[in-house]
Amino acid sequence: MKLATTNTSVNTFKPWLIVGLLFIIAMLNYIDRTMITTMRGSIVGSIPMTDAHFGLLTAVFLWVYGLFSPLAGFLADRYSKSKIILLSLFIWSLVTWMTSYASSFEELLITRALMGISEACYIPAALSLIMDYHKGPTRSLATGIHMAGIMAGQSLGFLGGWLAENHTWNYAFAILGIFGICYALIIFFFLKDAPDKEAVIEEEKVPKVSFGQSLRALFSNFSFICIVLFFGLISIVSWLIVGWLPTYFQERFQLSQTQAGIYSTGYVFTSAIVGVLVGGFLTDLWSRKNSKARIYVPFIGLCIAAPAIFLANYSHLLSISLLCFMLYTFCKSFVDTNTMPILSMTVDSRYRATGYGILNFFGTLVGGFGLYFGGALRDLDIELSTIFKFASVLIVLAAIALFLVRPEKKELKKPL
Repeated sequence: MKLATTNTSVNTFKPWLIVGLLFIIAMLNYIDRTMITTMRGSIVGSIPMTDAHFGLLTAVFLWVYGLFSPLAGFLADRYSKSKIILLSLFIWSLVTWMTSYASSFEELLITRALMGISEACYIPAALSLIMDYHKGPTRSLATGIHMAGIMAGQSLGFLGGWLAENHTWNYAFAILGIFGICYALIIFFFLKDAPDKEAVIEEEKVPKVSFGQSLRALFSNFSFICIVLFFGLISIVSWLIVGWLPTYFQERFQLSQTQAGIYSTGYVFTSAIVGVLVGGFLTDLWSRKNSKARIYVPFIGLCIAAPAIFLANYSHLLSISLLCFMLYTFCKSFVDTNTMPILSMTVDSRYRATGYGILNFFGTLVGGFGLYFGGALRDLDIELSTIFKFASVLIVLAAIALFLVRPEKKELKKPL
């Protein structure tokens, strides 16, 4: 009896340990993505460039990241998810360290592109691994905790602006890269694939599918197409705000680079951390009674997020604008904690990571264009407040696409 209790404790602890290990990796990835936007003044002062060129630094990362995501997702479906995650972390850390030595716009552009390749392998494999460890009533909360790592990385992005003002922008990349390499070596001994006897039996009976077969299966699914459209629209808004919110606060309210970075990351994305945790908990709770809760919760969140971002750009008071952006990120986070669980409700588990890779591909492709054209519109003297108001319309369209998603019938019959 004692042995059974011990085994149960181990089986309960390991899934949450995996989430904890992945939390740190997600945080590292997104500190890097966000901090470059908070160091804009220091980077442009060191390497002169236009606003469109600065937007291109993040856009090229997103395009390369998105381009490799479907293949990266397929590799996670086909091979060891944990090994792909570890390899991604090590290469990303090495490239981050190399970025600290960039001395021209072209060199920065190359390192951002290389970083896109390394990071593409992470999210599909990580979220799919969480789905392997967390089946049923803990899926949304487990996903939410992992996504909280992403939000924590975004909220800590202000450290880049602070380090750039007190040292140099290169210093921040060097520190982050070295830390990532050390962390990869440590978790090599702890991060493992989920032991699933049923999956082993299923693999013996069902032949492995090719990349082409996975694509055909996914795009013949109407709900998957709706998810792609929904994810793409949200990605345009998300990356537009991530890329330009520090500049918006700095210019609209005459703040310093460090102050704008704190408001746009420290405050705004801290509310997103609360959002993914609250959203994950509420979704898991509601899903015990309503099989479509994982769709309804993010839908409700988007219906609140759209007017919040619209109102944020009408106010000339910093406190009101900040609160509205915090409400937007809180409610929009219900999407982040439920996207992979929704995908798991609508597609075969053999295509899950590939499916998320395609979402990343489409989302980052259009998100990158949003970032670039945001800079291009600024070069034409169009204010960020006007651009952000238009983004609220895209949120409404995303909510409509999400509402059209229909889970597979077998998913409606079992606890989610």
